Amino acid sequence: MRIFFGIIMGLYIIGCSPSQTEEGQVERNELFRPQFHFTPPSNWMNDPNGMVYLDGEYHLFYQHNPNDKVWGPMHWGHAISKDLVHWEDLPIALYPDSLGTIFSGSAVYDHHNTSGLGNKENPPLVAIFTHHDGESAEQGAEDFQTQSLAYSTDKGRTWVKYTGNPVLPNPGIRDFRDPKVHWHEASQKWVMALAVQDVIHFYSSPNLINWMLESTFGKNIGAKSGVWECPDLFPVVADDGSTRYVLLVSINPGGPNMGSATQYFVGDFDGKDFTAQDSLIRWLDYGPDNYAGVTWSNLPSETNGPIFLGWMSNWQYANATPTAPWRSAM
Repeated sequence: MRIFFGIIMGLYIIGCSPSQTEEGQVERNELFRPQFHFTPPSNWMNDPNGMVYLDGEYHLFYQHNPNDKVWGPMHWGHAISKDLVHWEDLPIALYPDSLGTIFSGSAVYDHHNTSGLGNKENPPLVAIFTHHDGESAEQGAEDFQTQSLAYSTDKGRTWVKYTGNPVLPNPGIRDFRDPKVHWHEASQKWVMALAVQDVIHFYSSPNLINWMLESTFGKNIGAKSGVWECPDLFPVVADDGSTRYVLLVSINPGGPNMGSATQYFVGDFDGKDFTAQDSLIRWLDYGPDNYAGVTWSNLPSETNGPIFLGWMSNWQYANATPTAPWRSAM
């Protein structure tokens, strides 16, 4: 199904089947288990994370509590697909550590090994995610969320956390999270969109390790009824052939049907500043069950537009849906 909104052309919303392997597929026919949309094998799932394509495989990571069906200490669950329909579950990719639990983020293919975490012959996949220090948060600290790296040199099968984490310390702001990173070709640098309370901060880096604040967007624009989360910035081609940028921003609460929802802005980005073409509030859709969605990175050149995946739930009732042994779908 193709969705058109504003000037955006060719943004696909994809539904996914239950996880399966090529051999010995096990059917999942529990009550309410979707047979098309992606679901975790068991226990809790929320935001899609780290979505990156490499060598014929779409990687999907996701917020995951492996010990319970309700939200809890966040890990990154992991699945891969060759067609976005059939999925193979892989072991948990990222576990909590001394810096905190593993909140949302993104992953990129570091083609030129700018990070130095791979080599010229085998560039790394690099995950950029939020470390959430729950103990500090409970004690009243403001700087309990920081941005960190992990990398893989075996096509995402195993991950090593960067020894210099965090790469982006917290300047003393609550709600400082959900980094979405992409390579900005025109300026030859990495760009990070980061959710900071109810605005977006844009950072840049030559190597994914050293980050500099470039600009802030959203002070007097957009829906403001909740905290901004899970941003995504990507280029699209308009009908006239020009390139525009779309900025997705999830918000909770404050959606048009209450609770969670995703708004978007259309405009221009020069590697430093995002400038919206107008001040209208635009919703990605008007249903209650599409949240925290972002797009895959490193897609093949022949792909017809960005590919977007969202969490099929709403924080109003996410912890209470009557499913077992899993909870949530994409």
